[in-house]
Amino acid sequence: MHRDIRDKFQTPGFTIHIAGFAKVIGDVADGALGVVAFFAVAFLISAVLVYYFTHSVRMMLLPLLCSLIAVVWNMGLLTVFGFGLDPMSILVPFLVFAIGVSHGVQKINVIGEGIMEGMDGFTAAKNAFRKLVLTGAVAALADVFGFLTILLIDIRIIQEVAITASIGVGCVILTNIFLIPLLASFMHPGEGYKAKLERATAAREPVWRFFASFTQPRRAIVAIVISVALGGFAYAQSHKVRIGDVLAGVPELRPDSRYNRDDALITSHFSIGTDIIQTIVETVPNGCIQYDIMDMIDRFQWEIANVPAVRSTLSMPQAAKLTNAGYNEGNLKWRVLPRNPQTLVQATQGVETVTGLLNRDCSVMPVVIFMADHKDESIAGVVKAVKAFAAANDSERYTFKLATGNVGVMAATNEVVAENEFRILLWVYAAIIVLCLALFRSWRPTVAIILPLILVSMLCYMLMVWFDIGLKVSTLPVAALGVGIGVDYGIYIFARLKALLAQGMSLEEGFFHTLQVSGNAVVMTGLTLTIGVGTWIFSALQFQADMGLLLAFMFMANMLGAIILLPALARFVMPDKKAL
Repeated sequence: MHRDIRDKFQTPGFTIHIAGFAKVIGDVADGALGVVAFFAVAFLISAVLVYYFTHSVRMMLLPLLCSLIAVVWNMGLLTVFGFGLDPMSILVPFLVFAIGVSHGVQKINVIGEGIMEGMDGFTAAKNAFRKLVLTGAVAALADVFGFLTILLIDIRIIQEVAITASIGVGCVILTNIFLIPLLASFMHPGEGYKAKLERATAAREPVWRFFASFTQPRRAIVAIVISVALGGFAYAQSHKVRIGDVLAGVPELRPDSRYNRDDALITSHFSIGTDIIQTIVETVPNGCIQYDIMDMIDRFQWEIANVPAVRSTLSMPQAAKLTNAGYNEGNLKWRVLPRNPQTLVQATQGVETVTGLLNRDCSVMPVVIFMADHKDESIAGVVKAVKAFAAANDSERYTFKLATGNVGVMAATNEVVAENEFRILLWVYAAIIVLCLALFRSWRPTVAIILPLILVSMLCYMLMVWFDIGLKVSTLPVAALGVGIGVDYGIYIFARLKALLAQGMSLEEGFFHTLQVSGNAVVMTGLTLTIGVGTWIFSALQFQADMGLLLAFMFMANMLGAIILLPALARFVMPDKKAL
């Protein structure tokens, strides 16, 4: 509709600029429609990568179709439980599909290993199910715990994402752990497929030998030293992460979007804007005709108007002063609050409740604050000033409370994000440690799995500083999601390695053979996840682009950590096969 208005009325000398909540919602809805295209691109990329590693159309289709089934089940169960899709939770199908492909490829690789050993399709599928049912269940539970910890954040939209994603991972457990081996048992690849797998395995052998060499003491020390240096630098940078929005404009849209350009023009030419925070002043009934109350609100308005980030303010006392001057020929000397009760009644009686400056009995009078932007430092400055004034002046007759308006909501969410940042990571790591200890019954593999994840988490915070991404509603869950999904790599690798070491292999040889099967899946999964969510960077929605950048980095970094840093740590925490 806004395009029709511009096309009809805009001329070279007359331009139309539109701002407001309805326009934001419309632009966000338009941008959200692009998710369908990104999903299609992610599906095609996944298909190409899976085929490259499996060398079979049928084997390629198994994890892709089963993951799609999980997505369909997820969407259906959402309606059953009374949930819908908002611009943030609409990203969940991406994650569910990517997680499904991740677990599915592990099954396909073990099935391929069985075929190379001479098993038929049924025996290879049964062997894969037996080997991976427990490991896959624990890895999926790690994903679920990663999502469920987000429920601790008392913000409804984040909690819905957590519930939606948890339901999706539950569907993945059914489709990829049980359905893939079941369907694969009906396939008979034949000798030609076995020969393809053998050639592919031989071609990748030098690559896996290289990564297995990180179990050697000298290379292990180099990898650990570099990781410690990166971790120290990232830790120092992580303290610079800012809470809330860093850039001006509506955070859901790109800074250069049409809406944000219109909003910037309106804000620069007028003393109002779309960034509004309202302080609610609660008083006694008929407070607007009592001078001491109106004077205190007027003093508050003056102090807030002089906060650097505030462009202008609007309040009941301001309206009363303008009305009083109007009754006296507009003389500026009369633009004051009348001390006489009858005169004050005259100055306030014309202000209706629809103005939003008072309620029916005048016991609540908001002070509207128009801000220059909603950057974190701007919001923090206003919130600090309001709290300081309230602490010094609140009484039984009036109290100053925060806050309504779009910036008021941002201020509240910023406080919740700041309170939950550390707690969320603590809980997700605690859950993963418990799961790893329960699966491996040893602290050694748990340490080797957890330390690379911690390093990647710190590097993710460093990336947020470099790319001016604030810690907010859309980015706070990223760390938990990245850790919960990234731990899959280590769990699958160590489950395989444990069995090989139990057979008497050395650490280096065992890790080499682990990479030949689980390494294929880890690399393919890492690439699929990275490229799949990396397409979000081109989204018209800024929060989706931010999430895509951070998740793509975490998926890739976790993959590299699993095949480089993990074996290096294993050299020192697992000196021999008996360590497990």
